[in-house]
Amino acid sequence: MDKVSIGLIQMSCTKDKAVNIQTAISKVKEAAAKGAQIICLQELFSSLYFCDVEDYEQFKLAESIPGPTTEAFAKIAAEYKVVIVVSLFEKRAQGIYHNTTAVLDADGTYLGKYRKMHTPGDLGYKVFKTAYANIGILICWDQWYPEAARITALMGAEILFYPTAIGWAATQDEATNIEQYGAWQTIQRSHAVANGIHVVSVNRVGLEQDGAMKFWGGSFIANPLGTVLYQASHDREEVIVQEIDTSKTDSYRTHWPFMRDRRIDSYQPITRRFIDDE
Repeated sequence: MDKVSIGLIQMSCTKDKAVNIQTAISKVKEAAAKGAQIICLQELFSSLYFCDVEDYEQFKLAESIPGPTTEAFAKIAAEYKVVIVVSLFEKRAQGIYHNTTAVLDADGTYLGKYRKMHTPGDLGYKVFKTAYANIGILICWDQWYPEAARITALMGAEILFYPTAIGWAATQDEATNIEQYGAWQTIQRSHAVANGIHVVSVNRVGLEQDGAMKFWGGSFIANPLGTVLYQASHDREEVIVQEIDTSKTDSYRTHWPFMRDRRIDSYQPITRRFIDDE
């Protein structure tokens, strides 16, 4: 398919995992009713964001993938014939955990999972062949790495999805907030341009950490020239559905032939931590 309707679920979260999951299910159904075909949830949507503190109690939030939450969303995917990108805290084995995203196809089939590489994960980069498009998944901190976007694009991704959880410290001034959001959006728009594909970034909203952190929302979709097709608010939950045309990738890559002119024979130094004399 060339034209695909993308659904973004931008929501706030509570301490109650069951409540968050039911909220997400409700919003996925709303997106499907609006015509969405591929729906992406934000990073770790089933809980408050816990990754910036060391609290062993939080490990109780983890679950197997596939597992109970992916099974619940698989039923929704099959019922509404939608692809769902589900970001969860994965318990791989006792004492081994990952920040992971599962992909459920439009018939409810579990297509596989991607583990956030810059945590680090150990499954490598992934592209999932869904009913509506070949999609690549990267997660939050992965957003800042052009290498991750490039490799996923080279693997055949037609759309890059970034489930995300990022925000401002409540004590920051507005100028700093604007600058930080601008950097975050700009780096992802540049991935769209450099690779000639659409980029979809989904973030959460709301105050967490007893008001110390304000998640900045601002979920958006950028086309292959980096144009923002839709940008969500910074302070409201939103269910966004936006049609994109993946066939435009060929035109963009033909007129801006970055992929053709890559000098892969010269890129070996990129595999070094730092380029010096040692």
